[in-house]
Amino acid sequence: MQGEKFDSNGDYVKKWCPELKNIPNEFLHKPWEMPEEVQKEKNIIIGKTYPFPIVKHEDARNSALQAFKDLKK
Repeated sequence: MQGEKFDSNGDYVKKWCPELKNIPNEFLHKPWEMPEEVQKEKNIIIGKTYPFPIVKHEDARNSALQAFKDLKK
């Protein structure tokens, strides 16, 4: 979300992750959401030529919210 908010054109991402420089901006901050056809077209296959996400942010967020809730008990 921070990348989308503060680097909407992807200048920082494209500089430090040059393997992403040719993918459409709509997938630049979430390349794992790119359809397979686009992955093949851009020659970047998630899980092969580019890694899957290390952290599932939704799960991490839910875990953090639960931890804060537990602290209030």
